[in-house]
Amino acid sequence: MIDSYQFGCIVIDGREYRSDVIILPEGIKADWWRLEGHRLQEDDLKDVFAAAPEVLMVGTGSAGMMRVSDEVAERLKAEGIELVVARTAEACEEYNRRCSKAPAAAALHLTC
Repeated sequence: MIDSYQFGCIVIDGREYRSDVIILPEGIKADWWRLEGHRLQEDDLKDVFAAAPEVLMVGTGSAGMMRVSDEVAERLKAEGIELVVARTAEACEEYNRRCSKAPAAAALHLTC
């Protein structure tokens, strides 16, 4: 469960993180880096594809600067994974609403 989010900081299950994270049904991948900072690509989500959640929330940052490539959206659809894209605060709220109902994942950009 995501306890709180503010620019540059997220608290998940009582633990604080200050870099981008991926939340998977089986745990958290801290210090998540993408090939291109503000462009989400398939290679950035290898752990998500392996986990095969029902839904992936992508937090695009406080100001929504990160973009999801068409290739990612198409691959998720082909894998049967629902994609929800929102600014990180909204993505965190949506993750909390859904994580208890179905296997969910979140890829969260914490800054811009």
